[in-house]
Parts: sequence; C-alpha cells; structure tokens
Amino acid sequence: MSSKEKSTGDFEDFKINTKIKLSALWTSVMFCYIYGDYFSLYVPGKVKDFITGETLLDSPLKLFLAAILMAIPALMIFASVILRPGINRVLNIIFGIIYTAIMLLIACSSIAPWWSFYVFFALLESILTLLIIWFAFKWPKK
Repeated sequence: MSSKEKSTGDFEDFKINTKIKLSALWTSVMFCYIYGDYFSLYVPGKVKDFITGETLLDSPLKLFLAAILMAIPALMIFASVILRPGINRVLNIIFGIIYTAIMLLIACSSIAPWWSFYVFFALLESILTLLIIWFAFKWPKK
C-alpha cells in the first residue's frame, strides 16, 4: 500500500469543479443570511419593531434595495454554474469583495450581547465570501 493510499484510505476522492465550489459557497452564504435574519426574531423587541415598522427598512425604496442586495448572492448560486469561466471569475471576485465588505461592516456595527450571533454569522459569511474570491482568483487554466 502506498503512502497516498494510507493517508486517504479506501475512499474515492475526485477533483471538484471550480463552478461547483463557488455555487456551494454562495449557497452556504445564503443559508447564513437566512439563519441570521431568522435568529434576529428572538432578540427582545425585534418583532414589535417589525409590527410597528420601526426597522432599518422603513420605506419602500429601502426594502426594494435590500431585495436587490439579497437577490445577487441567490442568483450567484445558479450563475456560478452556468456562466462561462471568464465572466464567472470576474463576477465572483467583484461580488465576493462587495459582500465581504458589507458583512465586515455589519459585524463591526452589530457588537452587542443580544447580537453576538449576528456578529458570528457576519464573520462566517465574510470567510465564505473570501473563499469565493480565493477560488475565483485561483481559477485553473487549461
């Protein structure tokens, strides 16, 4: 038995296409977004704020802009699989940078005892989007 067989055992392994890696990372980012927003409902007073309309998204324009902001990562799940490598790479780097910056800003501005889970998710999302940038930047050439 060679040293490679000893380190991997008898389990089959195969190279995962960069498109699949990027799509899986965007999917993970979206799950973190959803869980973070869901858990925010447990913060005291948050539901009351939703009912009274006292939220950050307190106008139709802000709500629409937030919808666009959340639609992009959701669409990148599919786009990462179907787009050609050149444009795919560029979009993943650009959106990865934008969403990393947004999440780091959210992490820094959410530091409070009841929001520690939100900071955790924001940091985790930042790591995931940094991985998106890394894999897109290191996209293998023929």
